[in-house]
Amino acid sequence: MTEFSSDEKIKYGTVKIANEVVAIIAGLAATEVDGVTGMSGGITGDITEMLGMKNLSKGVKVEVGEKEAAIDLFLIVDYGSKISEVAAKVQQNVKDTVETMTGLNVVEVNVNVQGVNIPKEEPKVENEPRVK
Repeated sequence: MTEFSSDEKIKYGTVKIANEVVAIIAGLAATEVDGVTGMSGGITGDITEMLGMKNLSKGVKVEVGEKEAAIDLFLIVDYGSKISEVAAKVQQNVKDTVETMTGLNVVEVNVNVQGVNIPKEEPKVENEPRVK
């Protein structure tokens, strides 16, 4: 069962945010950045995708305390992207998005580049038959 964190006293009770929710927010924020192909979830994440299930927290590990969060991201970047710039933009976007949506203080966003996506070239057909 997912542990709950970020107890926030409000007028009528408390608000608890599941770690899985923070992971989903962080994963979506990371994939918004240009140059990020996707997240790397390891073998189990790839198997779930093959079965048709989309795991929105794939490639994200979070540690959430009462008021702070630390996030580890495992990314695949586009070939030709400047990795240091993409990583810096991912860190900033994830930090801003998680803090805005949850109210947690994000103390670190660690970016681990796990691969590079090289676009596949379409095979060229030299003599296509013409349709009459």
